[in-house]
Amino acid sequence: MRKSLVNALRWLVFVAAVIVLNFPVIATLVTSLKSEAEIMTNASLIIEAPTLDNYVAVFAMADRFDILHFLTNSLVASLIGSVLAIFLAFPAAYAMARFGVGRSWLLPLAVNLRAVPLIIFAIPIYLMYQQVGLLDTRFGLALILCLVNVPLVLVLFASSIADLPLEIEEAGRVDGAGTLRLLVYVVAPMSLNVVAASSVLAFIYSWNEFLFGLMLTTNNATPVSVGASFFFAASGGGVRWGVAAAVMILATLPPLVLGLLMYRQIGRSMTAGAVKG
Repeated sequence: MRKSLVNALRWLVFVAAVIVLNFPVIATLVTSLKSEAEIMTNASLIIEAPTLDNYVAVFAMADRFDILHFLTNSLVASLIGSVLAIFLAFPAAYAMARFGVGRSWLLPLAVNLRAVPLIIFAIPIYLMYQQVGLLDTRFGLALILCLVNVPLVLVLFASSIADLPLEIEEAGRVDGAGTLRLLVYVVAPMSLNVVAASSVLAFIYSWNEFLFGLMLTTNNATPVSVGASFFFAASGGGVRWGVAAAVMILATLPPLVLGLLMYRQIGRSMTAGAVKG
């Protein structure tokens, strides 16, 4: 009886925490499923007459607000930026963890640079992009997203590789494997959880990046994080809150679903090396 009561209280706390932490998302979802008339008369989380009209309206506004174009831009730029960050950070982390290359200064420098407000780099990056013709391009946006994510991915990889058993690599070297072969065929397979988690985190951070998306794009490569804000100026006679909420939900779905599917890998990567002995 006591154990059942403890379990019930535990689940009660979990449910309450989920509701409190996700209340803005829940409220936005509920608003997106209400008609404009109900939004004005019913401010509660109870939906009297659920409707999908707001989502239909979002896609019907393609001439002024092409949500699919914005979603495609975010998807392409986030995927390229995440993959580039993984390919750059993984060998760098291996060199730091196994050979001590830049471990005492490069890793802290990269982490500290990520802690600096990104707005400091805005003007020089904009001027540089203007000179090389990367403004309003998906690849240009992806390069910035890659740089934004490299410090995080580098820290995760360096910590993970340092915890891997060195004996397996030494055995591979005895068999004649070089550093590149060890990295590809030995270290990478043992780091799949961290690679997966780092990829997901990099993708989510890339998807949610707003500052550089606002600065470096105007139309062709505008990401959904920026494009969603255009709706408030494109609505005409006042904000249609139901349609705006539907836009926000559509913009949130890809990283939300990806995070839910990969939460185990993310948890393992965050706790890797925390317990030893």
